[in-house]
Amino acid sequence: MTDFTPFLSFLGGTLIGLAVVSLMLVHGRIAGISGILGGLLSKPNSDEWAWRAAFVAGMIVSPIVLHAATGSLTKITIPVSYPALLVGGFLVGIGVSFGSGCTSGHGVCGLSRFSARSMVATGTFMITAMATVFATRHIFGG
Repeated sequence: MTDFTPFLSFLGGTLIGLAVVSLMLVHGRIAGISGILGGLLSKPNSDEWAWRAAFVAGMIVSPIVLHAATGSLTKITIPVSYPALLVGGFLVGIGVSFGSGCTSGHGVCGLSRFSARSMVATGTFMITAMATVFATRHIFGG
C-alpha cells in the first residue's frame, strides 16, 4: 500500500502539466515518452534530437538533483522478480506499438486535447491495470 500524499501528488501533477504545456508551446510536440525516446533513437541526426535528448536526460538527472537537494530519495520496492519485470516491459512495449503511444502521451496529452483515440487507449490502460491488480492480489495471492 502507499501513503496518501495529496500535496505532493498535486505538486507532481502540476509539474507534469507544466512540462507538457511547455513542450507544446516551445516545440509544438506532445510529451509522450515512447515517442520522444523512439525519435531520439531512430533519428539521431534530426533537428529534434537536442530537445529529445534534453527531455530524456532530465528524466535521468532529476532524481540525482533531488537527492543532492534533499539528501534522500523515495524508497521504491518492486515486489516481483526480474524475469517478471522483463516480461512486463515486453508486454508494455507491444502495447505501446499497437496503441500508437504510451500512457503519458495518451493519458496526459491526448486526454487534454480531447482525442477520441487517447480516450479509448487510456480507458484500455486503466481497465487492464485494474484487472491486473485484482488478479495479482486476489487470484494469484501476490
